[in-house]
Amino acid sequence: MRKLLLYLIIVTTGVVFIARLFYLQIYNTSFASLSEDNAIKVIYDYPQRGAIYDRNGRLLVTNQPSYDVMVIPRELKPFDTLEFCSILNISKDKLIKSLKKARVYSPRVPSIIVPQLTKDEYAYLQEKMRKFEGFYIQKRSLRDYQTEDAANVLGYIGEVNEALIQKNPYYLSGDLIGIDGVEKQYENYLRGVKGVKRIQKDRFNRDMGAYKEGKFDTLPVNGKDLTVTLDTKLQAYGRLLMKNKRGGIVALEPSTGEILALVTAPSYKPELLVGRKRSPNFTKLVYDTIAIPLFDRGLKAEYPPGSPFKTINALIGLQEDVIDTRESVSCRMGYYYGKRGQKLGCHSHRSPLSMIPGISNSCNAYFATVYRRIIEKYDTPQEGIDNWKKHVQSFGLGNYLGNDLPAGRPGKVPSSEYYNKIYQYPTYKWYASATLSNAIGQGEVLATPIQLANMTAAIANRGYYFTPHIIKAIDGKPIENENYTVPKITTIDKEHFEPVIEGMYQVYTQGTASSLQVEGIEICGKTGTAENFTKIDGKKTQLTDHSVFIAFAPKNNPKIAIAVFVENGYWGARYAGKIASLMIEQHINGSITRTDLEKWLLTHSLEEEYAKPYSGEPFKINQ
Repeated sequence: MRKLLLYLIIVTTGVVFIARLFYLQIYNTSFASLSEDNAIKVIYDYPQRGAIYDRNGRLLVTNQPSYDVMVIPRELKPFDTLEFCSILNISKDKLIKSLKKARVYSPRVPSIIVPQLTKDEYAYLQEKMRKFEGFYIQKRSLRDYQTEDAANVLGYIGEVNEALIQKNPYYLSGDLIGIDGVEKQYENYLRGVKGVKRIQKDRFNRDMGAYKEGKFDTLPVNGKDLTVTLDTKLQAYGRLLMKNKRGGIVALEPSTGEILALVTAPSYKPELLVGRKRSPNFTKLVYDTIAIPLFDRGLKAEYPPGSPFKTINALIGLQEDVIDTRESVSCRMGYYYGKRGQKLGCHSHRSPLSMIPGISNSCNAYFATVYRRIIEKYDTPQEGIDNWKKHVQSFGLGNYLGNDLPAGRPGKVPSSEYYNKIYQYPTYKWYASATLSNAIGQGEVLATPIQLANMTAAIANRGYYFTPHIIKAIDGKPIENENYTVPKITTIDKEHFEPVIEGMYQVYTQGTASSLQVEGIEICGKTGTAENFTKIDGKKTQLTDHSVFIAFAPKNNPKIAIAVFVENGYWGARYAGKIASLMIEQHINGSITRTDLEKWLLTHSLEEEYAKPYSGEPFKINQ
C-alpha cells in the first residue's frame, strides 16, 4: 500500500509539472510574461499621435520625427563612455545617473538615456551604434504646433512620471503623455496604440528572429485626429488685441456651447514646450510669478464680475415678482441705506429710471433696490440669500461648468451658511443690507471669464445654455456626448428675458457703450468696472479697477456670446468693451470697419500699470 502511494505521488507530481510546462510553452501568451522572459526581446513601435484641427479644418498640431537613445541594462557591454558622451553632448555624470535609474526601473525593459535627438544627431550616432552594445535608437513623434495663439487650449506633452507608470501599465519609462489642455483631456484618443515586436534570443543573447514567427506581434494603431471648436482666426485676433494687457477673453457659440475663442494674456508659444528644450523653458515659465503665463485666466482667474452681474439680478427680480419693467427708482448719485446713512455710490445719469434704462445706464441705486427686495421677500435673510443663490447658480455661476478642458475654478456665489459664519450668527444678526455689494457684482461674488461668457449665452438663448466645450469631432465624427448636446435650463421664465435683452441692446444704442457700436450689427452688451483690492502691509488697498464687458450678437438668433476681462483696465468701455465689439465684428463679418477702436487698442498698453511698484507682494490673481 505504501509503495502504491509513493508511485501515485510520483506520477501526480510528474503530471503537474508536464501540465505546467505545456501551459507555459503553449498557452501562456500574456504580454507581461513575454515581456519578463529573459529569452525574448520586446521592441515597441510607437504610433503617430493624432493631429488637431480647428473648426474650419485648419491644421493646428501635427507631428515631427524624434529619436530617443534607449538602453536595455542587462544587454549592456563595456563601451567608451567618453566617446558616447561626446557624441550626445552630455556629461559622464549624467550618463551614469541615467544608467543607474534605468537598471533600478528594470534590467530587462528599455529605458530612455537621451530623449529627442535631432535629425542631425540621429544620423551621426546611427553610424556608430555598433560600438555601443545594449543601446539602440527608438523612433518617436514630437508635436509640431502650427499656431502660436492657443497654447493654453492645446496644452503640451511630456514624459510620464513613475506614479503614472505604476497606475497605468500601458505607459513605460520615457513614454510621452498629454499634460495640459486638449492634449491631456483627449490623451486616450490622441495617443493611439503601440505596436509590439518580440525577438527570440539564444543563450548567447543573440537575435534568433521573431518569437513564434511573429504570432504575438502587433502593428501600431495611430491616434485619432481631433477637430476642436476654436476659430483660430478669431483666437489670433483676440491674442493680438490683448497684447501688453493681462486678462482673458472667452467667446462661445450660444446655440451649441462651442468655444470659439479662449484667450489668456500673457501666454506663451507652444513650441517652447517641445523637445529637449521643454524642461528649461517650463522652469522659466513656472517661475514667472508676475505675468504667470501658464495660468489660464479664461478658465481659472476668479474676478468680481461687476456690473454685468446686474443683468442676473434684474432677471431674478422679475422672476420673484418684486419689480416690473415699468416701476422707476430714483438715484441721488447712489443708494442710501442703514441708520448711519451709508451710501452705495453711483455715477451721474438721469433719474428716476425703470429697468431698461437702469440696465443701459448701469444704475447702482436701481439694482440695490431690486436686490434688497429679492432677499427681503422671505421671512429671513438666510432664506432670501439661498433662494437668490439658487437662481444665480442656474446660469452656471458658482460651480464647475463641466467643460472638457482639464482646468477651471468654481468662482463663488455666497450662501447663508457663509454669511452666518462671517457675521457670527446667531450671536449677531445680519440683514440684506450687509450683502448689498452682491447687487452690483462686487464683494463676495466671483466669476471666471468662461462662466460670464456662459451666463451671457444663457441670456442670449432666453433661458438655457449648452455646457461650453472644445471638442467638435473625433476622426471626423461629430460628438454625441449628452453633457454637451442637451441644454441646461435656468430658473427664469422665458418671458422675463426680453426686457433685460432690450436693456443690453440700449447699452450700445444710448448707454454706457454707445461709442462702441458696429454698423449693421445689433449688439447687446453690458459694461462693468470691477473694483480691485489687494493687501499691502496688511491693509486692504484699492488698486486700479478691472475693465469688464459681456455681449452677444446679433440680438436675435445670436451667433456669438463673449466675456472680456482686462486687469487694471480702468472701466468697462475703455478696454474690454472695445475688444468685445471688435471680436464680434470679426466673427460675424470676417473683417473690421471699426479701425479706430482697433488702432486705439494696438497703440495703448497697460504695461506701465502692471509695473507700478507696490510696497507689498506683487499683484496676484485669486488662484
